[in-house]
Amino acid sequence: MAVSRGTDVTAGQQPSVARPPINDAMTPASRQSTSSGSAWEPLRVPVFRALWLASVTSNIGWYAHDVGAAWLMTSTTTSPLLVSLLQTAASVPVFMLALPAGALADLANRRHLLIIANVGVTATAAVLAVASVWGVVSPELLLAFTFALGVGAAFNNPAWQATIPEVVPRPLVPAATTLNGVNINLARALGPAIGGLLVAAAGPPAVFTLNAVATFVIVVVVWRWRGEDARVAAAPAERLAGAMRAGLRFVRFSQELRPVLIRALTFIVCGSAVWALLPLLAREQLGLGATQYGFLLGALGAGAVLASNFLPSWRRRLNVDRLVIVATFVLAALLVLLSINRSYPIAVLLMFIVGMAWIALMPTFNVAAIQALPTWVRARGLAIYSVIYQGGTAAGGIIWGTVATVTSVPTALLIAAGGLAFGVVLAPLFPMRRVEDVDLSPAGHWPTIEGIVPSAEAEAGPVMVSVEYEIDPANRDAFLKLVYAGRSTRRRDGAYAWGIYQDTENPSRFIEEFLVESWTEHIRQHARATRQDQEQEALARAFHVGPAAPRVRHHLYAELPRERNGRFSRGSAT
Repeated sequence: MAVSRGTDVTAGQQPSVARPPINDAMTPASRQSTSSGSAWEPLRVPVFRALWLASVTSNIGWYAHDVGAAWLMTSTTTSPLLVSLLQTAASVPVFMLALPAGALADLANRRHLLIIANVGVTATAAVLAVASVWGVVSPELLLAFTFALGVGAAFNNPAWQATIPEVVPRPLVPAATTLNGVNINLARALGPAIGGLLVAAAGPPAVFTLNAVATFVIVVVVWRWRGEDARVAAAPAERLAGAMRAGLRFVRFSQELRPVLIRALTFIVCGSAVWALLPLLAREQLGLGATQYGFLLGALGAGAVLASNFLPSWRRRLNVDRLVIVATFVLAALLVLLSINRSYPIAVLLMFIVGMAWIALMPTFNVAAIQALPTWVRARGLAIYSVIYQGGTAAGGIIWGTVATVTSVPTALLIAAGGLAFGVVLAPLFPMRRVEDVDLSPAGHWPTIEGIVPSAEAEAGPVMVSVEYEIDPANRDAFLKLVYAGRSTRRRDGAYAWGIYQDTENPSRFIEEFLVESWTEHIRQHARATRQDQEQEALARAFHVGPAAPRVRHHLYAELPRERNGRFSRGSAT
């Protein structure tokens, strides 16, 4: 079956997406407001303030839980392997489930997903608290509970990160993302201290109970938020497996997101040397005890909190590439100084500055990732970013631990500093500043095509889409350069093959063709087109000299009928 339609794809109306009013008690002040430059300005938005405070509470409970779980594990076994597996049990679900969790967060109601995930974490922590009171928690059972908590976190994280642009005006997204980093540093500083006090006073069950109560705060706050109760999709819903493939395809072909992921991975592998080697540096090189080591971590967190106040100003003065380059060089210099330092007060000062450099880097990567992702694939892209971050941290821990074992801690720090400095070379090869210049909001400039193909054949395919241009031969090279620039956009949004052809009998006639796996997927492709795509297409179409707009045709794959039980039915051609 073939479907042909000679329509200008730059025409048409933007798909309508209905949104109900948000609960008055939880409504952002103004979706169109501009930023005043304050790092804390997002907290003026009621919904973000409520979610942020609830997140701080939940993260404190999470970090306190780590102390209780480690203490309980060392109380029930002396096996170093079982103790170390606690971290593995918490991290593995992120690697296993990040992509399906991100796809689900893009397909389902994020508010509902957040509630379900956090109810699961609350219930798991509460059951663990009861089991530990009864004294029936074995090492294996504790690992199982930790794994279950990690599953909840894996489904929570992509939905949580993708929610930020939905609850604050666009100018406040960078500051809101930075405040999420401040949130984690506050929790990392307070949680273990509170956990240690509770374990000393009442034992691990008290910490597990705190985690359950703190997580339930998230459930209550998200339940009050009514921001996504009735979204109407602008395109047919995706299936989970197809959504995961679409997410991976987007990352592969996105010219905005791919540089962010490459630069972030390069940084985190080398930058993770701070976290991997700091305990050894404190014990072996500085001869510190547990309390002094805690002050080192506290100095890092304090530096991060202080720097968050200046980060909006730094972003205004420097573009994203320059900010990352400067902060990376600063961190590399700090690693060199840490490797040769033997003074505890100086180490505290250096860690304070490390915290400032770290908060300048990680939220910047996170903001760039968010800006590089349109709404339809945001949670999936952030889930992949999370895997890159976690994987880079894990790989860095192995690399720098091995290097320090073979050589020494100072040598490992020096090599990591060199790796950071070398990573700056990637800046001109993979520029991130592009994310600041593109508008990935839906354009709706491709016309509506529902109803052309009967609903019974909506999954039929593949679909070949062709666009016919008339181009002055003198402008051939300039035209082709622009069309080829759009190749990755077609592939990013759904095409699995693309080509541009010149008519041998009429050299002024060019045909752009791309293949999509089904008619339904091509409808989704229409809904995914962004304003940046619209501008890119307009530049190429400006070279068209035909009497009418470029002609667009749609073709469905013609399957060979086959006989089944005496009757003919559709089947695949061989």
